[in-house]
Amino acid sequence: MAGRVDLDGGKVSPLTICMIGAGGFIGSHLCDKIMEETEHKVYAVDVYNDKIKHLLEPTDGKNPYADRIQFHRLNIKNDSRLEGLIKMTDLTINLAAICTPADYNTRPLDTIYSNFIDALPVVKYCSENGKRLIHFSTCEVYGKTIGCFLPKDSPLRQDPAYFVLTEDASPCIFGPIDKQRWSYACAKQLIERLIYAEGAENGLEFTIVRPFNWIGPRMDFIPGIDGPSEGVPRVLACFSNNLLRREPLKLVDGGESQRTFVYIKDAIEAVMLMIENPARANGHIFNVGNPNNEVTVRQLAEMMTQVYSKVSGEPSIDSPTIDISSKEFYGEGYDDSDKRIPDMTIINKQLGWNPKTSLWDLLESTLTYQHRTYAEAIKKAISQPVAS
Repeated sequence: MAGRVDLDGGKVSPLTICMIGAGGFIGSHLCDKIMEETEHKVYAVDVYNDKIKHLLEPTDGKNPYADRIQFHRLNIKNDSRLEGLIKMTDLTINLAAICTPADYNTRPLDTIYSNFIDALPVVKYCSENGKRLIHFSTCEVYGKTIGCFLPKDSPLRQDPAYFVLTEDASPCIFGPIDKQRWSYACAKQLIERLIYAEGAENGLEFTIVRPFNWIGPRMDFIPGIDGPSEGVPRVLACFSNNLLRREPLKLVDGGESQRTFVYIKDAIEAVMLMIENPARANGHIFNVGNPNNEVTVRQLAEMMTQVYSKVSGEPSIDSPTIDISSKEFYGEGYDDSDKRIPDMTIINKQLGWNPKTSLWDLLESTLTYQHRTYAEAIKKAISQPVAS
């Protein structure tokens, strides 16, 4: 394996990494990248390992990664082994979170505990033991844009200063307390502030990542197939589930919210730059998204319908979308941000990173994987008679 160099031409020494949440969507892709292209070692920490089993238990019986990845099944909220793992590593990456919007209303306490209280020991252990931390936050910390509070006919709504989200300048604007949808964003913002304070007061070396809708194979769950039947995943997985079942895609409050989407493989490249360039990444908060892939949720539904017809060979249903209120879909207490468009100045300056993959291409990759992986299971589930 060829030696790796950082952005300044220096040799990258092999690292030992404690990756918390390694069994999830982002963690599994990051583990793939590290195993396939580097000499770094990973202590993979999670309660499930289904998405990284191919790294832990290869089907041919030979495991080229056996001495470089270890799975540790533990829950960070109540396991004393965590500090020992962090002490043995050079870098901790914390991906653990409850990050499904449907949970923010129905499980606000779990959401707050998972994203703030449970993260406290991780930050503490890194700070006290002099270990570097890469912490995954969210674009939701920005809340609503300044522009959404302007009159609808105001020309300022078109001024990027009022809607493009910048790490060190944009305010974090949330809804009222009874809108429990913001429980996630508030918890994530507070742990960011605590990490920043640990850096300022105690010298913690940290990098904070704010993902903007990372999309690709293995993301989220399909209800009743590889997740709970009553569960509601995030928007792209919701739409995928509808397409696989040949149901109309549900547009919450008309699908007027605007979002940007970035391909997981592009985003993982950004994370690798953070891992291997600490001198450029430490002390920074990075937006990681693709402002060129901006659409309304309604436009996303229309594009996904077209892409799925292409990859599946099935024609679209007669009424491909239906409108539904946020109260009906998510329950009381839901609120939403209007736009999430990341400013990319800081990550481009510090790490030279820019996303590459178009929205159409990332949707085609994702839906091809989902059709191949889930279509037969869903057909079988639909054909089963329902017990009376």
